[in-house]
Amino acid sequence: MPWKECSPMSQRREFVTIALLHDRTFTELCDAYGISTKTGYKWLGRHREQGLAGLEDRSRRPLGSPNRTPEVMEQLVLALRQKHPAWGGRKLHRRLIDLGYPRVPVASTITEILRRNGLIEPEESAKRQALQRFEREEPNALWQMDFKGDFPVESAERCYPLTVLDDHSRFSVGLQACPDQRADTVRPLLIELFRRYGLPWVMLMDNGPPWGHEGAFYTRFAAWLIRLGVTVIHSRPYHPQTLGKDERFHRSLKHEVLSRESFRDLVHCQLRFDHWREIYNHQRPHDSLQLQVPAARYRCSSRPFPEQLEPIDYGPGALVRKVQHNGEISYRNRYIMVGRAFHGYPVALRETDVDGVMDIYFCHQRIATLDVRAP
Repeated sequence: MPWKECSPMSQRREFVTIALLHDRTFTELCDAYGISTKTGYKWLGRHREQGLAGLEDRSRRPLGSPNRTPEVMEQLVLALRQKHPAWGGRKLHRRLIDLGYPRVPVASTITEILRRNGLIEPEESAKRQALQRFEREEPNALWQMDFKGDFPVESAERCYPLTVLDDHSRFSVGLQACPDQRADTVRPLLIELFRRYGLPWVMLMDNGPPWGHEGAFYTRFAAWLIRLGVTVIHSRPYHPQTLGKDERFHRSLKHEVLSRESFRDLVHCQLRFDHWREIYNHQRPHDSLQLQVPAARYRCSSRPFPEQLEPIDYGPGALVRKVQHNGEISYRNRYIMVGRAFHGYPVALRETDVDGVMDIYFCHQRIATLDVRAP
């Protein structure tokens, strides 16, 4: 299978970046991207010799030189700003350096160029303030997943953007234009991501469909993730800030893409999403990463997607019960609700440090607590 036709340059950038960082075999990585090892080595060799310019179908050489005048540099700043209307002085400064231009003005000078040309609104400048951020220490320790608010397209469909973001690197693992929010829609998309990037240790999501709904903390979809070895955690109800990094990603998506154009159909949405995701991951300097791009801090997970699952084994001596169709298990002539999401699966009851209190586990995750002291 060749590179995806919608964005071959994006595929080459991502392939080379990940090939230099992660520890899977080169053959496995090429298979994940649907290319031969010969093609993979070709693009690695061109990147080694020419950098990112070597990945272009035609060579692209920076226009800067020691003899360039300030007027020429100002035009470069304005041209880059026109290409990325939402970027400020810091991002433009870093991107011009990454592109290889010499004598790039400092960020404050670029900001003044934008201001002088009427490209910065005072109200937007007033919104900028330093925030205290928290992040996981390694890539794939936590992925945040959510749906961006849906919107109509010209074909009378609605687009539900599914976003998956790595907490440590802010790398956009997935950005998909979905026709709905059903589990049957999301599951194959996640499988594709798991096959390419491996499994995260934890996934954080809100309490909406398909990973949660009112009256049931776990859904069949969440049980499937746990079965894969992924710990599932949910944000606090009515506290979207728990998914802060993904919410911030949503604002960037809205400001830089959704609010600037209309879309014919879901295919058109996906083409634009793929294009912007490549820019976000590989070109757009990120303020919270000291102006690095997310791809510079991301690497694939060391946990491959299991194409076949082993039987659930809680070890010798475990107190195991099978979850009935109504979501209950039986213990000492009592019926305990653990959730319909686990129907047909075995769960294990394990003692805690408190007499009469037991934890109920599904695979590796504690899903409920049983107090046998209660009447």
